[in-house]
Amino acid sequence: MPAPEPRPALEALRAQVSRLEGQGRRRRGALPFGVPEIDGRLPDGGLALGALHEVAGGGHDALNAAASGLFSAGIAARTRGKVLWIATRQDLYAPALQQVGLSARRTIYVAASSDVDVLACFEEALRHQGLGAVVAEVARLSMTASRRLQLAAETSGALGIAIRRWRRQTDAADFGQPTASVTRWRVSVLPSVPLPVPGVGRSRWLLELIRARAGECADFEVEACDAKGRLVPCRLALPAALADRPAQEAAGDRRARA
Repeated sequence: MPAPEPRPALEALRAQVSRLEGQGRRRRGALPFGVPEIDGRLPDGGLALGALHEVAGGGHDALNAAASGLFSAGIAARTRGKVLWIATRQDLYAPALQQVGLSARRTIYVAASSDVDVLACFEEALRHQGLGAVVAEVARLSMTASRRLQLAAETSGALGIAIRRWRRQTDAADFGQPTASVTRWRVSVLPSVPLPVPGVGRSRWLLELIRARAGECADFEVEACDAKGRLVPCRLALPAALADRPAQEAAGDRRARA
């Protein structure tokens, strides 16, 4: 699906909303996904830097929770500078983050005992000038807390990602409450594409852009982040052997004619 072309009236409305929200003087650019279908839905052509973003898994299970974490790690991997990761659970697997481009040399891990401690560290880290991104796993996020995080991110220009994780399914209802985050994403695991040879294909995700300030909501099917943290639309994600097959067949035909 081609990226929607911006309309003058819509762009004027977005600029007016931005001025009313006081974002114009704090604009620090954006981090594009490199996928036109996704970037075209975001007002700045990517994830706004110096802003707070929310990510959650599509279900209350380990697979969807891991997908939301890898999606967030892929985003953080494409920022510049150190990445601070704050968690309350001891289930973070650093080699998996390495596979989506987030090197252990760039990452500082912080273990917190409660959501209160997570939010305190989150805000303090976002105010620090030397970090490229701050990722925090938190269950509850009120409007007041999110507003403080958003203001802190605007101060430093760092990208903040709040991964919403709940210990009970009933707590997930909090994800529908309003916050000051610029975007809100939900990541669900999809079956991988069958390979032409025995094996397991690359993971696929359903990305749901539930909320985008001055943007548009949409759903996207993508392959999981590659080793550089980049997403690939499923319709463009072909195994290398299949992608090179036309060229190989053409070369074979030329040899046969010779």
